[in-house]
Amino acid sequence: MNILKMMVVRGWAAIVIAVLAVVGYFYEWPIALLGTVLGVVLLIGLVAAAVSAREKELEQSAHRLRQLAGYFSRRFMGDSSLSIFAIINSLFKVDDPRLWDWARACDMSQRIFNTWSDAFTSRTEADTRTGRFAIYLRTYLNELWLMTSLYHEYIEQFSEIAEKVAMPQETLEQYHKFAVEYNTFVEQFRDAISEIKKVARTEVEPPSVKMAHEVTGIPIAEEKK
Repeated sequence: MNILKMMVVRGWAAIVIAVLAVVGYFYEWPIALLGTVLGVVLLIGLVAAAVSAREKELEQSAHRLRQLAGYFSRRFMGDSSLSIFAIINSLFKVDDPRLWDWARACDMSQRIFNTWSDAFTSRTEADTRTGRFAIYLRTYLNELWLMTSLYHEYIEQFSEIAEKVAMPQETLEQYHKFAVEYNTFVEQFRDAISEIKKVARTEVEPPSVKMAHEVTGIPIAEEKK
């Protein structure tokens, strides 16, 4: 039944053209009139097919963006060990009060990010169910881009500190694992932006989503030697 429905929905123009051609033949319609009618039906069918194809692409892009938002929230926010904020919190093990002050300030930012991320994920899941993809897609792309851009600022700050201050080896290893997975996410996000640009207007460019820098770092154990 679903297959028959799909054939009717997608092939209605061909069905109408075939029916009109048969009716026109039996009733001996003028060739010019029949050709005009069939041409109009064909044109409408092509336009409808193009609109349907664009809606399908918008739907796929919206679902992919929702999945990326959910992945970002699960892996790099909240209580995840791969959150940049979890890595920053490990700096309380370093005997440097200046780093503690910075880590405390980042802890406040983490709470804001977690609330924002949870709300954003909930909205994308609810709104994609409405089917109004053209309305929400550009807005949510811009929001996810803004969220990752602000998040990347903390990645950069940590990277700069890690190159200057000795840190526990486990913190450096934790950051390395984070960077590998985060950069995979960035590549997927860039690909999604490239696909979205084909079906929707957006000022966001793929390279504007920045990757996490590699950090060599100075392990505390090596510094003591």
